[in-house]
Amino acid sequence: MHRSLEHVTLPKCHKEGVVNNMSVQIKSRYTLEEYFELERASEERYEYFNGEACCMSGVSPNHAQIESNLNLVLRLALRDRGCRVFPANLRVKVPAAPPYRYPDVVVLCDLPVYEKIGGIETLTNPTLIVEVLSPSTEAYDRGDKFSYYKSISGFQEYLLVAQHRPHVTQFVKQTDAFWRQTEVNDLDGSLHLPSVDCTLDLNEIYRDIEFNQP
Repeated sequence: MHRSLEHVTLPKCHKEGVVNNMSVQIKSRYTLEEYFELERASEERYEYFNGEACCMSGVSPNHAQIESNLNLVLRLALRDRGCRVFPANLRVKVPAAPPYRYPDVVVLCDLPVYEKIGGIETLTNPTLIVEVLSPSTEAYDRGDKFSYYKSISGFQEYLLVAQHRPHVTQFVKQTDAFWRQTEVNDLDGSLHLPSVDCTLDLNEIYRDIEFNQP
């Protein structure tokens, strides 16, 4: 039997969410089972961090446009290859940061393997993960989150896409201990993705993006 969520003060990472069509305030601390209950009932996406549930919904217009562009160009590039491109709502199991995370874009060119975690289907075998960087999350995406993602079996490539200027950082797995890093900073540049064997043009990633002038 599910207990109703309590109305308590929101932690810093939250706004009001909608659970079972009623506006509620989210608890500041959760057991893992309470977090799963929140995920099953809420229209928002939350990631679990040591008892805290941080809302992952709501991004800037540039962030949303870049995500949309990435989904489109990857789908077009891989459409005849049997590959799958998933948007930000897909849960991905991360053994080093349980139970799962919500990457911005996920690609795999194999049969997807899912595991039910807390009653929720979760992908276990992504090949390529893309994160669109925000000021509040860039250090985490480049540091701890990347380290956690490395615990995923079969994970081969990681892209970090800036939204305030044309800049993409690529990490490609060479060995368990070494990932080759490449950076592209020019709208006329391109980047080959060896894990899925396709090339992305930065002018397509940043299509319809207006950068603030320095």
